[in-house]
Amino acid sequence: MNYPHLFTPLELGHVTLPNRILMGSMHTGLEDKAADFDRLAAYFAERARGGVGLMVTGGIAPSIEGWLKPFGGRMTLPWHKPRHRKITQAVRAEGGRICMQILHAGRYGYHPLSVAPSRIQSPITPFKPRALNARGVERTINDFVRCAQLAQEAGYDGVEVMGSEGYLINQFIAERTNQRNDAWGGDATRRMRFPTEIVRRMREAVGKDFIIIYRLSMLDLVEGGQSWQDIVTLAKGIEAAGASIINTGIGWHEARVPTIVTSVPRAGFSWVTKKLKGEVSIPLITTNRINMPDVAERILASGEADMVSMARPLLADPDWAVKAKAGRSERINTCIACNQACLDHVFLNQRASCMVNPRACHETELRIVPSKARKRMAVIGAGPAGMACAATLAERGHDVTLIESASEIGGQFNYAKRIPGKEEFHETLRYFTHRLADAGVRLQLGQIADAASLRAANYDHIIVATGIKPRKVSFPGSDDARVLSYLDVLAGNQPIGARVAIIGAGGIGFDVAEFLVEHAPSPTTDVARWTREWGVDMQLEHPGGLLPPQPEPAARQIWLLQRTAGRPGARLNKTTGWVHRTTLKNKRVTMLGGVSYDRFDDQGLHITVDGKAQVLPVDNVVTCAGQEPYRSLADALKEQGHPSVHVIGGADVAAELDAKRAIAQGTRLATEF
Repeated sequence: MNYPHLFTPLELGHVTLPNRILMGSMHTGLEDKAADFDRLAAYFAERARGGVGLMVTGGIAPSIEGWLKPFGGRMTLPWHKPRHRKITQAVRAEGGRICMQILHAGRYGYHPLSVAPSRIQSPITPFKPRALNARGVERTINDFVRCAQLAQEAGYDGVEVMGSEGYLINQFIAERTNQRNDAWGGDATRRMRFPTEIVRRMREAVGKDFIIIYRLSMLDLVEGGQSWQDIVTLAKGIEAAGASIINTGIGWHEARVPTIVTSVPRAGFSWVTKKLKGEVSIPLITTNRINMPDVAERILASGEADMVSMARPLLADPDWAVKAKAGRSERINTCIACNQACLDHVFLNQRASCMVNPRACHETELRIVPSKARKRMAVIGAGPAGMACAATLAERGHDVTLIESASEIGGQFNYAKRIPGKEEFHETLRYFTHRLADAGVRLQLGQIADAASLRAANYDHIIVATGIKPRKVSFPGSDDARVLSYLDVLAGNQPIGARVAIIGAGGIGFDVAEFLVEHAPSPTTDVARWTREWGVDMQLEHPGGLLPPQPEPAARQIWLLQRTAGRPGARLNKTTGWVHRTTLKNKRVTMLGGVSYDRFDDQGLHITVDGKAQVLPVDNVVTCAGQEPYRSLADALKEQGHPSVHVIGGADVAAELDAKRAIAQGTRLATEF
């Protein structure tokens, strides 16, 4: 058997799971409106069909007070059950099992009705919560129990009680947020009473043949968090109260240690779950940055956990389990943990999707079905947009030629994969290499397409995905050989000195800065190095699991500059931008906004900031000042009157090299022919 530990069934007493793969909870934005439940049912059904052992929904509130946001998803009334039955029936029809996550936001609720154990405002919401009184605590426990009963009546196989990530239950457990001195706070034993009572009463209400997963915060990563001994004591209490499984929770949302972004090493926290092994007898699930079968198999084979949880990897590829079991792991569309279309969308109140799989959460609208008529297609450019478009066209039955001037596919991904923490782009290129070949795309590398030859070939449609060209920056001295573009740097075409100024502090500027400050190999491939860099206590001797960060010295001295006034990096993505800013701050990178570039000479880069002139004594200047569409081929084809020319990706819109938009655009266009 391929991955024998991963595909060993898991006995839970009343039920046997077919494998050790849990699709972890992840909010999609489809949970909040009854009208979206048909889409949500299709989303889960496709993943059940893909062979995952057990799934967990996005968080559903047990009360209005527990909402994540106004009018968010909740299960509180009998007439909420029919919408959920659409999910459970669709999953059961595919032979799958699914649990509903019960999540009470507590002080993380983004609304004025939020409650908490104590009246302490969260740093990530503008609303100060109301402190629950004793009756309110009892009412909230009953809300959890009633929610579980309704979930059982709606056909779910179980529930997951969200006790981590800084939500309400976590707030009761931690001294940081529980300053009560009554039956529900004052010492660790009383703080633990809230979650154990929830699980105990829930088990009494739902009976023994219903799965109860408890999501236990094993590493808070905040000051005033739990000690390891308290975590062990709580785990034992949760087991005694009747939980079926304990899932691992890592970090609060307000923690300043990254836990799920791509720069976190693969399985970077499985050691925490392993430490709890032997303390309880029920199965333990580990989680965070597990995205390929070999990683999951290693965790299980070494006894670090009994099951692995993956959320975003099943968003990226619903057939992950089927492919792994069949020995086709090279065909898995790997989650690269970019967060650009999943978490970033959810935080903007948009429907989630996936950068590398735009069908995610759009299964009912974005269908890849056979075309009614086979046509001859040319796709020019094998970057993200071109690869996605060519593969989708061929999968629908078209005759597709993909022409690329470089010697390899990937376009800008070939630069991105060199950035520390973005090594996962290697996986995306591996996936597309196999996908294009399996679909029968005729690939022509190292060939420059021209309008005349394309017209002579009589293609029915020509899709131009020729990408971008870096925008030039002009100032005295900008033509000096020591002034380089970011493409020169990432391609390794030029030696780089010990002191560098980077012009442009967008996403590319930050990537180049991280590339230049980091020593090879990157700590993102080494859990021990990474935890030292970020101050994670692997011995768990300190409450919350925190130590002072010990960043390694930077490989170079860097100045990161932008012409726009304000803080560099302010416009980076919400869930990952703070990680990049903190990384460069820890490496002592100087970041300046409101910069005028006066000249570059042998003294260095002369700039003016806030009306004051200064000289940065740099060896090189690297320009990352944006890019422009490279569409001369498209213009030439249109001038010659070709009847069907389409422009996608960077050649269409070059802003910030948006691979999410490029892949989605290429995929959607391919469904129209």
